[in-house]
Amino acid sequence: MIDLSKADIAKISQNLKIRNQAFIDGDYCPAASGETFATINPATGEHLADVAHCGNEDVDRAVRAARRAFNEGAWSRAAPEHRKEVLLKLADLVAERASEIAVMESIDCGKTVSDALDEIGGEAVTCFKWYAELADKTFGKVATTGEDALGLIVREPAGVAAAVLPWNFPFLMAVWKVATALASGCSLILKPAEQSPLSTIYLSEVATEAGVPAGVIATLPGLGETTGEALGRHDDIDVISFTGSTEVGGYFMRYAGESNLKSVGLEMGGKSPFIVLDDADINDDLIEHAALSAFWNAGQNCSANMRQIVDAKRAEEYVDRVTARAKAYKIGDPLDPETEIGAMITGDQQNMVMGYIEKGQAEGARLVAGGSTLDVPGYFIQPTVFDGLTPEMTISREEIFGPVLGVLPVKSYEEALSVAVDTEYGLHATVFTRDIDRAIHMARRLPCGTVAVNGYTEGDIKTPFGGYKRSGSMARENGTEALDQYLQTKTIWITVGDMDGTA
Repeated sequence: MIDLSKADIAKISQNLKIRNQAFIDGDYCPAASGETFATINPATGEHLADVAHCGNEDVDRAVRAARRAFNEGAWSRAAPEHRKEVLLKLADLVAERASEIAVMESIDCGKTVSDALDEIGGEAVTCFKWYAELADKTFGKVATTGEDALGLIVREPAGVAAAVLPWNFPFLMAVWKVATALASGCSLILKPAEQSPLSTIYLSEVATEAGVPAGVIATLPGLGETTGEALGRHDDIDVISFTGSTEVGGYFMRYAGESNLKSVGLEMGGKSPFIVLDDADINDDLIEHAALSAFWNAGQNCSANMRQIVDAKRAEEYVDRVTARAKAYKIGDPLDPETEIGAMITGDQQNMVMGYIEKGQAEGARLVAGGSTLDVPGYFIQPTVFDGLTPEMTISREEIFGPVLGVLPVKSYEEALSVAVDTEYGLHATVFTRDIDRAIHMARRLPCGTVAVNGYTEGDIKTPFGGYKRSGSMARENGTEALDQYLQTKTIWITVGDMDGTA
Protein backbone atom coordinates (compact mmCIF):
# COMPACT_ATOMS: atom_id res chain seq x y z
CA MET A 1 0.00 0.00 0.00
CA ILE A 2 1.26 3.49 -0.89
CA ASP A 3 1.65 5.73 2.15
CA LEU A 4 1.62 9.47 1.46
CA SER A 5 1.75 12.27 4.02
CA LYS A 6 -0.38 15.37 3.77
CA ALA A 7 2.75 17.28 2.70
CA ASP A 8 3.47 14.70 -0.03
CA ILE A 9 -0.08 15.03 -1.35
CA ALA A 10 0.07 18.83 -1.31
CA LYS A 11 3.30 18.78 -3.31
CA ILE A 12 1.84 16.40 -5.91
CA SER A 13 -1.33 18.47 -6.26
CA GLN A 14 0.66 21.69 -6.72
CA ASN A 15 2.71 20.14 -9.55
CA LEU A 16 -0.10 18.17 -11.15
CA LYS A 17 -0.20 18.22 -14.94
CA ILE A 18 -3.80 18.12 -16.14
CA ARG A 19 -4.49 16.62 -19.57
CA ASN A 20 -7.71 18.12 -20.91
CA GLN A 21 -7.79 17.07 -24.57
CA ALA A 22 -9.03 14.01 -26.40
CA PHE A 23 -6.53 11.22 -27.12
CA ILE A 24 -6.96 9.87 -30.66
CA ASP A 25 -4.64 7.81 -32.85
CA GLY A 26 -1.73 8.01 -30.44
CA ASP A 27 -1.78 11.73 -29.56
CA TYR A 28 -3.70 14.49 -27.81
CA CYS A 29 -5.96 16.78 -29.80
CA PRO A 30 -8.77 19.28 -29.19
CA ALA A 31 -12.33 18.51 -30.19
CA ALA A 32 -12.88 19.22 -33.87
CA SER A 33 -15.55 21.76 -32.97
CA GLY A 34 -13.29 23.49 -30.45
CA GLU A 35 -16.01 23.00 -27.82
CA THR A 36 -15.14 22.31 -24.17
CA PHE A 37 -16.90 21.63 -20.89
CA ALA A 38 -15.79 22.44 -17.36
CA THR A 39 -14.70 19.92 -14.77
CA ILE A 40 -15.06 21.00 -11.13
CA ASN A 41 -13.37 19.98 -7.86
CA PRO A 42 -16.33 18.63 -5.83
CA ALA A 43 -14.60 19.30 -2.51
CA THR A 44 -14.22 23.01 -3.18
CA GLY A 45 -16.50 23.88 -6.09
CA GLU A 46 -13.46 25.32 -7.87
CA HIS A 47 -12.93 25.11 -11.62
CA LEU A 48 -10.23 22.59 -12.56
CA ALA A 49 -10.06 22.61 -16.35
CA ASP A 50 -11.96 23.09 -19.59
CA VAL A 51 -12.02 19.68 -21.25
CA ALA A 52 -12.46 18.86 -24.92
CA HIS A 53 -16.10 18.09 -25.72
CA CYS A 54 -15.97 15.49 -28.48
CA GLY A 55 -18.72 15.25 -31.07
CA ASN A 56 -19.61 13.12 -34.08
CA GLU A 57 -16.54 14.17 -36.08
CA ASP A 58 -14.21 13.14 -33.24
CA VAL A 59 -16.04 9.84 -32.76
CA ASP A 60 -15.75 9.09 -36.49
CA ARG A 61 -12.04 9.87 -36.43
CA ALA A 62 -11.38 7.67 -33.39
CA VAL A 63 -13.41 4.80 -34.88
CA ARG A 64 -11.58 5.03 -38.20
CA ALA A 65 -8.23 4.87 -36.40
CA ALA A 66 -9.42 1.99 -34.25
CA ARG A 67 -10.70 0.02 -37.27
CA ARG A 68 -7.51 0.69 -39.22
CA ALA A 69 -5.39 -0.53 -36.31
CA PHE A 70 -7.59 -3.59 -35.88
CA ASN A 71 -7.46 -4.51 -39.56
CA GLU A 72 -3.71 -3.97 -39.82
CA GLY A 73 -3.31 -6.47 -36.99
CA ALA A 74 -0.34 -5.07 -35.07
CA TRP A 75 -2.39 -5.64 -31.92
CA SER A 76 -5.39 -7.76 -32.93
CA ARG A 77 -3.26 -10.47 -34.59
CA ALA A 78 -0.19 -10.08 -32.38
CA ALA A 79 1.06 -13.10 -30.48
CA PRO A 80 -0.68 -13.22 -27.10
CA GLU A 81 2.75 -13.21 -25.50
CA HIS A 82 3.31 -9.74 -26.98
CA ARG A 83 0.01 -8.41 -25.62
CA LYS A 84 0.97 -9.90 -22.27
CA GLU A 85 4.33 -8.12 -22.30
CA VAL A 86 2.76 -4.74 -23.10
CA LEU A 87 0.05 -5.09 -20.44
CA LEU A 88 2.66 -5.98 -17.83
CA LYS A 89 4.61 -2.87 -18.84
CA LEU A 90 1.39 -0.86 -18.50
CA ALA A 91 0.89 -2.29 -15.00
CA ASP A 92 4.41 -1.18 -14.06
CA LEU A 93 3.85 2.35 -15.38
CA VAL A 94 0.58 2.70 -13.48
CA ALA A 95 2.30 1.47 -10.31
CA GLU A 96 5.08 4.03 -10.77
CA ARG A 97 2.60 6.87 -11.26
CA ALA A 98 -0.11 5.74 -8.87
CA SER A 99 0.42 8.63 -6.46
CA GLU A 100 0.03 11.24 -9.19
CA ILE A 101 -3.02 9.55 -10.69
CA ALA A 102 -4.63 9.08 -7.27
CA VAL A 103 -4.27 12.75 -6.37
CA MET A 104 -5.63 13.70 -9.80
CA GLU A 105 -8.63 11.43 -9.23
CA SER A 106 -9.26 12.71 -5.70
CA ILE A 107 -9.30 16.31 -6.91
CA ASP A 108 -11.48 15.50 -9.93
CA CYS A 109 -14.20 13.41 -8.26
CA GLY A 110 -14.06 14.11 -4.51
CA LYS A 111 -12.92 10.58 -3.65
CA THR A 112 -10.69 10.27 -0.58
CA VAL A 113 -7.05 10.07 -1.60
CA SER A 114 -6.67 6.95 0.56
CA ASP A 115 -9.34 5.11 -1.44
CA ALA A 116 -7.86 6.38 -4.71
CA LEU A 117 -4.42 5.11 -3.75
CA ASP A 118 -5.83 1.68 -2.87
CA GLU A 119 -7.76 1.45 -6.12
CA ILE A 120 -5.04 2.73 -8.46
CA GLY A 121 -1.87 1.52 -6.76
CA GLY A 122 -3.46 -1.79 -5.77
CA GLU A 123 -6.55 -2.99 -7.66
CA ALA A 124 -5.78 -1.36 -11.02
CA VAL A 125 -2.22 -2.68 -11.13
CA THR A 126 -3.42 -6.16 -10.13
CA CYS A 127 -6.08 -6.05 -12.87
CA PHE A 128 -3.56 -5.29 -15.61
CA LYS A 129 -1.22 -8.01 -14.37
CA TRP A 130 -3.97 -10.62 -14.06
CA TYR A 131 -5.31 -10.12 -17.59
CA ALA A 132 -1.80 -9.85 -18.98
CA GLU A 133 -1.07 -13.30 -17.60
CA LEU A 134 -4.42 -14.57 -18.92
CA ALA A 135 -3.75 -13.31 -22.47
CA ASP A 136 -1.64 -16.33 -23.43
CA LYS A 137 -3.63 -18.84 -21.37
CA THR A 138 -7.04 -18.60 -23.04
CA PHE A 139 -7.78 -21.60 -25.22
CA GLY A 140 -10.33 -22.71 -27.79
CA LYS A 141 -11.70 -26.24 -28.11
CA VAL A 142 -11.65 -29.18 -30.49
CA ALA A 143 -15.02 -30.79 -31.18
CA THR A 144 -15.34 -34.55 -31.17
CA THR A 145 -15.73 -35.83 -34.73
CA GLY A 146 -15.21 -38.90 -36.84
CA GLU A 147 -12.01 -39.34 -38.81
CA ASP A 148 -13.51 -37.50 -41.78
CA ALA A 149 -13.47 -34.09 -40.11
CA LEU A 150 -11.68 -31.83 -37.65
CA GLY A 151 -13.83 -29.32 -35.77
CA LEU A 152 -12.03 -26.32 -34.21
CA ILE A 153 -13.79 -23.83 -31.96
CA VAL A 154 -11.68 -20.66 -31.71
CA ARG A 155 -12.08 -17.31 -29.92
CA GLU A 156 -11.26 -14.16 -31.86
CA PRO A 157 -11.24 -10.47 -30.88
CA ALA A 158 -14.65 -8.94 -31.61
CA GLY A 159 -13.27 -5.83 -33.30
CA VAL A 160 -13.70 -2.20 -32.26
CA ALA A 161 -15.12 -1.76 -28.77
CA ALA A 162 -16.26 1.31 -26.88
CA ALA A 163 -16.49 1.68 -23.12
CA VAL A 164 -18.71 4.30 -21.49
CA LEU A 165 -17.60 4.84 -17.92
CA PRO A 166 -19.14 5.97 -14.62
CA TRP A 167 -18.00 8.91 -12.50
CA ASN A 168 -17.69 7.15 -9.16
CA PHE A 169 -14.62 4.93 -9.84
CA PRO A 170 -13.20 6.64 -12.95
CA PHE A 171 -9.76 5.06 -13.25
CA LEU A 172 -10.55 1.61 -11.87
CA MET A 173 -13.61 1.12 -14.09
CA ALA A 174 -11.55 2.23 -17.09
CA VAL A 175 -8.88 -0.32 -16.17
CA TRP A 176 -11.44 -3.11 -15.82
CA LYS A 177 -12.44 -2.53 -19.44
CA VAL A 178 -9.02 -1.63 -20.89
CA ALA A 179 -7.32 -4.72 -19.44
CA THR A 180 -9.93 -7.15 -20.78
CA ALA A 181 -10.48 -5.52 -24.17
CA LEU A 182 -6.76 -5.21 -24.90
CA ALA A 183 -5.97 -8.71 -23.62
CA SER A 184 -8.62 -9.96 -26.07
CA GLY A 185 -7.02 -8.10 -29.00
CA CYS A 186 -9.72 -5.47 -29.54
CA SER A 187 -9.29 -1.79 -30.24
CA LEU A 188 -10.99 0.29 -27.54
CA ILE A 189 -12.45 3.80 -27.34
CA LEU A 190 -13.05 5.14 -23.82
CA LYS A 191 -15.72 7.71 -22.98
CA PRO A 192 -15.14 8.92 -19.40
CA ALA A 193 -17.95 10.49 -17.41
CA GLU A 194 -18.01 14.23 -17.91
CA GLN A 195 -17.92 14.75 -14.13
CA SER A 196 -14.55 13.00 -13.72
CA PRO A 197 -12.62 12.63 -17.00
CA LEU A 198 -9.04 13.49 -16.07
CA SER A 199 -7.50 10.19 -14.97
CA THR A 200 -9.02 8.30 -17.92
CA ILE A 201 -7.61 10.80 -20.41
CA TYR A 202 -4.18 10.16 -18.93
CA LEU A 203 -4.63 6.37 -19.05
CA SER A 204 -4.59 6.34 -22.86
CA GLU A 205 -1.27 8.21 -22.83
CA VAL A 206 0.24 5.73 -20.40
CA ALA A 207 -1.04 2.75 -22.42
CA THR A 208 0.55 4.15 -25.58
CA GLU A 209 3.82 4.69 -23.73
CA ALA A 210 3.70 1.04 -22.65
CA GLY A 211 3.56 -0.07 -26.29
CA VAL A 212 -0.11 -0.18 -27.29
CA PRO A 213 -0.07 0.84 -31.00
CA ALA A 214 -1.57 4.12 -32.17
CA GLY A 215 -5.30 3.81 -32.82
CA VAL A 216 -5.79 0.81 -30.56
CA ILE A 217 -6.80 2.96 -27.57
CA ALA A 218 -8.48 6.36 -27.50
CA THR A 219 -10.22 8.58 -24.96
CA LEU A 220 -13.08 10.85 -26.02
CA PRO A 221 -14.28 13.13 -23.21
CA GLY A 222 -17.73 14.60 -23.62
CA LEU A 223 -21.33 14.51 -22.48
CA GLY A 224 -23.46 11.40 -22.48
CA GLU A 225 -26.11 12.86 -24.75
CA THR A 226 -23.52 13.80 -27.38
CA THR A 227 -20.33 11.71 -27.23
CA GLY A 228 -21.97 8.74 -25.50
CA GLU A 229 -24.91 8.57 -27.89
CA ALA A 230 -22.63 8.97 -30.92
CA LEU A 231 -20.65 5.93 -29.78
CA GLY A 232 -23.80 3.96 -29.02
CA ARG A 233 -25.21 4.61 -32.49
CA HIS A 234 -21.99 4.24 -34.51
CA ASP A 235 -22.28 1.59 -37.22
CA ASP A 236 -18.60 0.60 -37.13
CA ILE A 237 -18.39 -0.17 -33.40
CA ASP A 238 -18.85 -3.88 -32.71
CA VAL A 239 -19.15 -3.90 -28.91
CA ILE A 240 -20.16 -1.32 -26.33
CA SER A 241 -19.63 -1.84 -22.61
CA PHE A 242 -21.49 0.53 -20.28
CA THR A 243 -21.26 1.01 -16.52
CA GLY A 244 -23.69 3.48 -15.00
CA SER A 245 -27.36 4.04 -14.27
CA THR A 246 -30.12 1.66 -15.29
CA GLU A 247 -31.89 4.46 -17.16
CA VAL A 248 -28.89 5.24 -19.36
CA GLY A 249 -28.15 1.54 -19.85
CA GLY A 250 -31.56 1.29 -21.48
CA TYR A 251 -30.57 4.04 -23.91
CA PHE A 252 -27.61 1.97 -25.11
CA MET A 253 -29.87 -1.00 -25.79
CA ARG A 254 -32.01 1.32 -27.91
CA TYR A 255 -29.01 2.86 -29.68
CA ALA A 256 -27.78 -0.62 -30.62
CA GLY A 257 -31.21 -1.65 -31.88
CA GLU A 258 -31.50 1.46 -34.01
CA SER A 259 -28.00 1.12 -35.50
CA ASN A 260 -25.95 -1.99 -36.24
CA LEU A 261 -27.15 -4.33 -33.43
CA LYS A 262 -23.76 -4.09 -31.75
CA SER A 263 -23.23 -6.26 -28.68
CA VAL A 264 -24.06 -4.35 -25.47
CA GLY A 265 -22.64 -5.21 -22.03
CA LEU A 266 -24.34 -3.47 -19.10
CA GLU A 267 -23.40 -3.10 -15.43
CA MET A 268 -25.93 -0.81 -13.79
CA GLY A 269 -27.63 0.18 -10.55
CA GLY A 270 -28.67 -1.68 -7.45
CA LYS A 271 -30.66 -1.60 -4.24
CA SER A 272 -28.65 -4.22 -2.45
CA PRO A 273 -29.73 -5.73 0.88
CA PHE A 274 -27.52 -6.20 3.94
CA ILE A 275 -29.26 -9.00 5.86
CA VAL A 276 -28.62 -9.65 9.57
CA LEU A 277 -30.37 -12.81 10.79
CA ASP A 278 -31.36 -13.45 14.41
CA ASP A 279 -28.31 -15.62 15.18
CA ALA A 280 -25.68 -13.15 13.89
CA ASP A 281 -23.09 -11.75 16.29
CA ILE A 282 -23.62 -7.98 16.48
CA ASN A 283 -19.92 -7.37 17.02
CA ASP A 284 -17.44 -4.73 15.88
CA ASP A 285 -16.63 -6.63 12.69
CA LEU A 286 -20.25 -6.83 11.57
CA ILE A 287 -20.87 -3.15 12.35
CA GLU A 288 -17.74 -2.13 10.43
CA HIS A 289 -18.94 -4.10 7.39
CA ALA A 290 -22.43 -2.61 7.71
CA ALA A 291 -21.06 0.93 7.74
CA LEU A 292 -18.58 0.21 4.94
CA SER A 293 -21.32 -1.25 2.76
CA ALA A 294 -23.37 1.96 2.96
CA PHE A 295 -20.76 4.72 3.31
CA TRP A 296 -17.80 3.57 1.21
CA ASN A 297 -17.04 6.20 -1.45
CA ALA A 298 -19.67 8.43 0.21
CA GLY A 299 -22.31 5.85 -0.73
CA GLN A 300 -21.67 6.51 -4.43
CA ASN A 301 -21.35 2.84 -5.27
CA CYS A 302 -23.66 0.64 -7.33
CA SER A 303 -23.33 -2.25 -4.86
CA ALA A 304 -23.92 -0.11 -1.75
CA ASN A 305 -25.92 -2.02 0.87
CA MET A 306 -28.05 0.88 2.09
CA ARG A 307 -31.09 -1.35 2.65
CA GLN A 308 -30.18 -3.13 5.91
CA ILE A 309 -32.67 -5.84 6.82
CA VAL A 310 -32.25 -6.76 10.49
CA ASP A 311 -34.10 -9.24 12.70
CA ALA A 312 -36.38 -7.19 14.95
CA LYS A 313 -35.02 -8.85 18.11
CA ARG A 314 -31.57 -7.46 17.30
CA ALA A 315 -32.59 -4.17 15.68
CA GLU A 316 -32.32 -1.85 18.71
CA GLU A 317 -28.77 -2.91 19.53
CA TYR A 318 -27.87 -2.84 15.85
CA VAL A 319 -29.17 0.68 15.30
CA ASP A 320 -27.36 1.99 18.39
CA ARG A 321 -24.04 0.55 17.26
CA VAL A 322 -24.23 1.44 13.57
CA THR A 323 -25.30 4.98 14.53
CA ALA A 324 -22.27 5.36 16.78
CA ARG A 325 -20.04 4.18 13.92
CA ALA A 326 -21.63 6.61 11.46
CA LYS A 327 -21.05 9.52 13.83
CA ALA A 328 -17.37 8.57 14.20
CA TYR A 329 -16.53 8.91 10.50
CA LYS A 330 -14.23 11.76 9.54
CA ILE A 331 -15.75 13.64 6.63
CA GLY A 332 -14.07 16.48 4.77
CA ASP A 333 -11.02 17.28 2.66
CA PRO A 334 -10.44 14.29 0.32
CA LEU A 335 -6.72 15.11 0.13
CA ASP A 336 -6.29 14.59 3.87
CA PRO A 337 -5.09 10.97 4.34
CA GLU A 338 -7.19 10.70 7.54
CA THR A 339 -10.47 11.61 5.81
CA GLU A 340 -12.83 8.63 5.51
CA ILE A 341 -15.70 10.17 3.50
CA GLY A 342 -15.24 12.71 0.74
CA ALA A 343 -17.62 14.78 -1.35
CA MET A 344 -20.62 14.12 -3.54
CA ILE A 345 -19.60 14.35 -7.19
CA THR A 346 -21.70 17.46 -8.00
CA GLY A 347 -24.10 19.93 -6.44
CA ASP A 348 -26.94 18.21 -8.33
CA GLN A 349 -26.00 14.86 -6.78
CA GLN A 350 -25.88 16.44 -3.33
CA ASN A 351 -29.34 17.94 -3.86
CA MET A 352 -30.75 14.63 -5.08
CA VAL A 353 -29.46 12.74 -2.04
CA MET A 354 -30.77 15.44 0.31
CA GLY A 355 -34.13 15.06 -1.42
CA TYR A 356 -34.15 11.36 -0.55
CA ILE A 357 -33.28 12.15 3.06
CA GLU A 358 -36.18 14.61 3.27
CA LYS A 359 -38.53 12.09 1.65
CA GLY A 360 -37.48 9.41 4.13
CA GLN A 361 -38.43 11.66 7.02
CA ALA A 362 -41.69 12.68 5.35
CA GLU A 363 -42.67 9.02 4.83
CA GLY A 364 -42.10 8.15 8.50
CA ALA A 365 -38.57 6.79 8.78
CA ARG A 366 -36.78 7.92 11.95
CA LEU A 367 -33.58 9.91 11.35
CA VAL A 368 -31.04 8.92 14.00
CA ALA A 369 -27.77 10.31 12.59
CA GLY A 370 -26.60 12.83 10.01
CA GLY A 371 -29.08 14.09 7.48
CA SER A 372 -27.36 17.40 6.76
CA THR A 373 -24.82 18.98 4.46
CA LEU A 374 -21.62 20.54 5.79
CA ASP A 375 -21.40 24.32 6.06
CA VAL A 376 -18.24 24.45 3.92
CA PRO A 377 -17.46 24.88 0.22
CA GLY A 378 -17.98 21.69 -1.73
CA TYR A 379 -20.68 19.03 -1.87
CA PHE A 380 -20.58 17.09 1.41
CA ILE A 381 -23.31 15.13 3.22
CA GLN A 382 -22.99 13.70 6.72
CA PRO A 383 -23.20 9.91 7.07
CA THR A 384 -26.92 9.41 7.60
CA VAL A 385 -28.77 6.60 9.43
CA PHE A 386 -32.52 5.91 9.36
CA ASP A 387 -34.41 3.48 11.60
CA GLY A 388 -37.88 2.06 11.11
CA LEU A 389 -37.92 1.67 7.35
CA THR A 390 -40.78 -0.24 5.77
CA PRO A 391 -40.58 -1.98 2.39
CA GLU A 392 -42.86 0.47 0.56
CA MET A 393 -40.92 3.63 1.48
CA THR A 394 -39.15 5.42 -1.37
CA ILE A 395 -35.76 5.16 0.33
CA SER A 396 -36.32 1.39 0.65
CA ARG A 397 -36.93 0.99 -3.05
CA GLU A 398 -34.93 3.55 -5.05
CA GLU A 399 -31.17 3.78 -5.46
CA ILE A 400 -29.95 6.80 -3.45
CA PHE A 401 -26.24 6.88 -4.37
CA GLY A 402 -25.21 8.79 -1.28
CA PRO A 403 -24.10 8.15 2.34
CA VAL A 404 -27.46 6.92 3.63
CA LEU A 405 -28.08 3.72 5.63
CA GLY A 406 -31.58 2.53 6.51
CA VAL A 407 -32.54 -0.23 8.97
CA LEU A 408 -35.62 -2.26 8.10
CA PRO A 409 -36.69 -4.62 10.94
CA VAL A 410 -38.16 -8.04 10.09
CA LYS A 411 -39.61 -10.81 12.27
CA SER A 412 -38.25 -13.98 10.66
CA TYR A 413 -35.85 -15.55 8.20
CA GLU A 414 -38.70 -15.92 5.72
CA GLU A 415 -39.65 -12.24 5.97
CA ALA A 416 -36.01 -11.20 5.58
CA LEU A 417 -35.75 -13.18 2.34
CA SER A 418 -39.10 -11.91 1.09
CA VAL A 419 -38.16 -8.27 1.67
CA ALA A 420 -34.67 -8.76 0.20
CA VAL A 421 -35.95 -10.11 -3.13
CA ASP A 422 -38.70 -7.49 -3.46
CA THR A 423 -36.73 -5.19 -5.76
CA GLU A 424 -36.30 -4.59 -9.47
CA TYR A 425 -32.51 -4.76 -9.03
CA GLY A 426 -30.19 -7.73 -8.58
CA LEU A 427 -26.57 -6.69 -8.19
CA HIS A 428 -25.35 -7.58 -4.71
CA ALA A 429 -26.39 -8.84 -1.28
CA THR A 430 -24.69 -9.47 2.06
CA VAL A 431 -25.89 -12.05 4.61
CA PHE A 432 -24.71 -12.37 8.21
CA THR A 433 -25.53 -15.61 10.05
CA ARG A 434 -23.73 -18.32 12.03
CA ASP A 435 -25.85 -21.05 10.39
CA ILE A 436 -24.14 -22.25 7.21
CA ASP A 437 -27.28 -24.00 6.00
CA ARG A 438 -29.31 -20.79 6.17
CA ALA A 439 -26.46 -18.87 4.53
CA ILE A 440 -26.35 -21.26 1.57
CA HIS A 441 -30.14 -21.42 1.32
CA MET A 442 -30.44 -17.63 1.21
CA ALA A 443 -27.51 -17.21 -1.19
CA ARG A 444 -29.16 -19.59 -3.62
CA ARG A 445 -32.50 -17.77 -3.47
CA LEU A 446 -31.25 -14.20 -3.78
CA PRO A 447 -31.50 -13.24 -7.48
CA CYS A 448 -28.34 -11.17 -7.72
CA GLY A 449 -24.87 -11.38 -9.20
CA THR A 450 -22.86 -11.46 -5.97
CA VAL A 451 -23.83 -12.73 -2.53
CA ALA A 452 -21.34 -12.06 0.26
CA VAL A 453 -21.63 -14.10 3.45
CA ASN A 454 -20.40 -12.78 6.82
CA GLY A 455 -18.53 -9.86 5.26
CA TYR A 456 -19.29 -7.10 2.77
CA THR A 457 -17.25 -7.72 -0.39
CA GLU A 458 -17.57 -7.73 -4.16
CA GLY A 459 -15.11 -10.61 -4.44
CA ASP A 460 -11.80 -10.03 -6.22
CA ILE A 461 -10.26 -10.00 -9.68
CA LYS A 462 -10.87 -13.75 -10.08
CA THR A 463 -14.65 -13.57 -9.51
CA PRO A 464 -17.12 -12.16 -12.05
CA PHE A 465 -19.09 -9.05 -11.11
CA GLY A 466 -22.42 -8.01 -12.59
CA GLY A 467 -26.14 -8.08 -12.00
CA TYR A 468 -29.46 -9.78 -12.52
CA LYS A 469 -32.70 -8.07 -13.58
CA ARG A 470 -32.35 -4.27 -14.01
CA SER A 471 -28.82 -4.30 -12.62
CA GLY A 472 -27.17 -5.61 -15.75
CA SER A 473 -27.00 -7.77 -18.84
CA MET A 474 -25.41 -11.20 -19.14
CA ALA A 475 -21.99 -9.52 -19.43
CA ARG A 476 -19.64 -9.58 -16.45
CA GLU A 477 -16.60 -7.64 -15.29
CA ASN A 478 -13.64 -9.44 -13.68
CA GLY A 479 -12.86 -13.13 -13.79
CA THR A 480 -12.28 -15.02 -17.02
CA GLU A 481 -15.91 -14.20 -17.84
CA ALA A 482 -15.01 -10.55 -18.49
CA LEU A 483 -13.22 -11.54 -21.70
CA ASP A 484 -16.48 -12.82 -23.19
CA GLN A 485 -17.67 -9.27 -23.94
CA TYR A 486 -14.75 -8.77 -26.31
CA LEU A 487 -14.45 -12.18 -28.02
CA GLN A 488 -16.33 -13.83 -30.87
CA THR A 489 -16.64 -17.60 -31.17
CA LYS A 490 -15.87 -19.15 -34.55
CA THR A 491 -16.21 -22.72 -35.78
CA ILE A 492 -13.64 -23.97 -38.31
CA TRP A 493 -14.80 -27.27 -39.79
CA ILE A 494 -12.17 -29.12 -41.83
CA THR A 495 -13.17 -32.04 -44.01
CA VAL A 496 -10.46 -34.67 -44.01
CA GLY A 497 -10.07 -36.79 -47.16
CA ASP A 498 -9.36 -40.53 -47.29
CA MET A 499 -5.70 -41.58 -47.20
CA ASP A 500 -5.65 -44.75 -49.34
CA GLY A 501 -3.10 -47.29 -48.37
CA THR A 502 -2.67 -46.12 -44.80
CA ALA A 503 -3.41 -48.17 -41.75
